[in-house]
Amino acid sequence: MTSLVVDRIGLLVTNDAALGAGPLGLRRDAAVVIDGDRIVAVGDAGGVSADNRVDAAGRCVIPGFVDSHTHLVFAGDRADEFALRMAGREYEAGGIRVTTAATRAASTDALAQLTAARRAEARRAGITHVEIKSGYALDVDGEQRCCEVARGFTDDVTFLGAHVVPEEYEGRADDYVALVCGPMLAACAPSCRWIDAFCETGAFDADQSRAVLEAGARAGLGLRVHANQLAAGPGVQLAVELGAASADHCTFLTGADVDALAGSETVATLLPATDFSTRQPYPDARRLLAAGATVAIATNCNPGSSYTTSMSFCLALAVRDMRMTAEEALAAATLGGATALRRADLGRITAGARADLVVLDAPSYTHLVYRPGVPLVHTVVEEGAVHTL
Repeated sequence: MTSLVVDRIGLLVTNDAALGAGPLGLRRDAAVVIDGDRIVAVGDAGGVSADNRVDAAGRCVIPGFVDSHTHLVFAGDRADEFALRMAGREYEAGGIRVTTAATRAASTDALAQLTAARRAEARRAGITHVEIKSGYALDVDGEQRCCEVARGFTDDVTFLGAHVVPEEYEGRADDYVALVCGPMLAACAPSCRWIDAFCETGAFDADQSRAVLEAGARAGLGLRVHANQLAAGPGVQLAVELGAASADHCTFLTGADVDALAGSETVATLLPATDFSTRQPYPDARRLLAAGATVAIATNCNPGSSYTTSMSFCLALAVRDMRMTAEEALAAATLGGATALRRADLGRITAGARADLVVLDAPSYTHLVYRPGVPLVHTVVEEGAVHTL
């Protein structure tokens, strides 16, 4: 294997309190040694020899962002819908059907090219690992090929046949759920690690969501849930009851929802760019953190309600509008995302972890929120490969 050292790091965020100061495990004047696609050591700057060297020149280095909620496989555009929403129209889940038509019409090669472009954009934003959901074809063949396309970009693929009821099943939601739980799941499961359901008014109720999730569990898939986005509802409680890895959105939570999340291993994944785009209230991150819940931040990149791959934008929203500290937000977008995917190899810079890290063109991670909208990613190391921007 080829070795690499990232040297002369001014401030290193390890996300391991045993390696440095505070919960982020901060180290000054540090170096990270990489062999192949793995980190082998974290130490002091200088004195480390390797086949290749990245000179951080005093910059801050953070773990690569782990984006645990994306919808990157789709065709089409919903800019007009966004403009209408900014003019006052309320967000509705049914807009997904517009993307369904475009995605069904696109070739597999076209979908792969579109996804590759979005994945490259996310890498430039410092995202070194993504979860990718299906959910924009909503028929057996289309969902299968979307999952197969996603599998070319990540090993965290989520089957989301239960996104909304497609137009041809209007008024026959239970029949569509039977399709999702049967032939569609059978076709998609080989490409997937996870299954998800949009448990929301306008999408699927608690019983329908439970049927989908339990079918996925029987097929060996882990569970994720779109929960409590548009109103308080049963999604969070269902996620916790079934042992889902994450409940995502969590915009409208009751006290019982917060307590359930805090008392479980289900991560509350917050998607602030969605709330920005839909003009909904932001989740109460402070209440979740105070209760002891594990929190992740993700982009929810999708064409309808959050068409962004900028994790730094999400961090700025989390700090300004969800009252998180810069440290809490950074941890949520790195280690929190890894926890939401139940990945011990991501979201940290420690020996044995995957060699994913980001050199910022800044002396501190605080600049990610201090300088909103400014592209501060200087160099990305993803699985040991160096991408200089």
